[in-house]
Amino acid sequence: MGTLHKNYISGEWAAGQSEIENRNPSDLSDLIGLYAQASTDQLEATLDQAAAAQIEWESYGIERKYAVLNAIGTEMIERAEELGTLLSREEGKPLAEGKGEVYRAGQFFTYYAAQTLRQMGENAESVRPGIDVDIRREPVGIVAIISPWNFPTATASWKIAPALAYGNAVVWKPANLTPASAVALTEIIARQDIPKGLFSLAMGAGSAVGQRLVDSPKVNAISFTGSVPVGKGIAQSAAQNLTKVQMEMGSKNALAVMDDADLDLAVSVALGGAFGGSGQKCTASSRLVVHQAIHDAFVEKMIAGAKAMVVGHALQDGTQIGPIVSAQQLQENLDYVALGRSEGAELVCGGQRVEMPTDGFYMSPGLFIDSSNTMRINREEMFAPLAAVIKVGSYDEALHVVNDTNFGLTSGIVTRDLARASHFRRHAKTGCVMVNLPTAGTDYHVPFGGRGDSSYGPREQGSYAAEFYTTVKTSYISSGQPS
Repeated sequence: MGTLHKNYISGEWAAGQSEIENRNPSDLSDLIGLYAQASTDQLEATLDQAAAAQIEWESYGIERKYAVLNAIGTEMIERAEELGTLLSREEGKPLAEGKGEVYRAGQFFTYYAAQTLRQMGENAESVRPGIDVDIRREPVGIVAIISPWNFPTATASWKIAPALAYGNAVVWKPANLTPASAVALTEIIARQDIPKGLFSLAMGAGSAVGQRLVDSPKVNAISFTGSVPVGKGIAQSAAQNLTKVQMEMGSKNALAVMDDADLDLAVSVALGGAFGGSGQKCTASSRLVVHQAIHDAFVEKMIAGAKAMVVGHALQDGTQIGPIVSAQQLQENLDYVALGRSEGAELVCGGQRVEMPTDGFYMSPGLFIDSSNTMRINREEMFAPLAAVIKVGSYDEALHVVNDTNFGLTSGIVTRDLARASHFRRHAKTGCVMVNLPTAGTDYHVPFGGRGDSSYGPREQGSYAAEFYTTVKTSYISSGQPS
């Protein structure tokens, strides 16, 4: 039996109503531990405690808040190798990516630590004489955070850090596939100088713990990252209580490769964007929109590049593509391979389960050609190391294909033409646009989010996070008449 790891409820580590196993997708014989599943009664208790803790936390001075957030971020950065190894062990991304994710997550906390010292208000002249206007931001209250498994530490951190920085209480429900990273981050937060109950970790199924948080009138705001169907359900439930909602959901990102592109650069960008992290990124470029003039040469180099990528154990040196996160996700990926073939696309490499020395969920990166933008493999988010090439005859057609989707998170173009790059940047209907870069990869100090089915509500990250984690108050002050 593995070690039991508990929830952090109302300032105390507490067992749940049951436990789940957490196993290494690189090696299923490796039991990481048992993780408690919170009960709905525990949720009610922690929400009540959070309300009182939030009032106390709001009254802390800004330097005291700064010290808390900076300490969290600094410890994460210093322990990036240790915690990154744990992350890669349970999620399956290559070790360098796991370490990098924890380091970046620490930077979110140090960035928002600094933001606590930058919370400036505004003053305005009233249209009435003798009256001053003061405008400032205040916390929304209790924030429920529901985070995904693919970036278990980074995504949670870019939500938790601003929530705390702007004076809120947090109840966090992480994905059940990656509880070890959630417990590790919670242990760091729990040691800080914060009011009892300000931060809680409630592990459990989304249908139980997540839904109870979404339905609760005690929750003032919900930040969610996950699938479109779940997101739409959250929005419907939250509307009953008029709860503030911020959601990052699906994507179907496209990379346009033009006839004037540096071919080696284009292939490098496409390989990283499509297959990095086993394609398990909301920013992955699964549609490769390629000009017909270089299509054949691009495909030839992509096949060679994909075949050369090393699939292996996440903790093994040289691994470029780790295992798929779970048996269910692997089967969904293989189902998409079969679907693409049934639709008439040709799978020119990969897309198969791979046997390794350890029992895990391994899959080779797969590339489709002869695909059209109407195929389901180009309409639905696959979340897999799979990409489909769509041949186009012009830049205008490429831009049309890029924008022909219900999603709108990221898009990219590879070109040497500055005018074309500028036009694409203005006219691509996505929240993030990359020029001569992979569609995956964003900075923490600028806004992140998309359009259409990709996002709903205010942007995440950077100073724009204040739009969601605060509410605006306008005060009118009469100065009276001078004596």
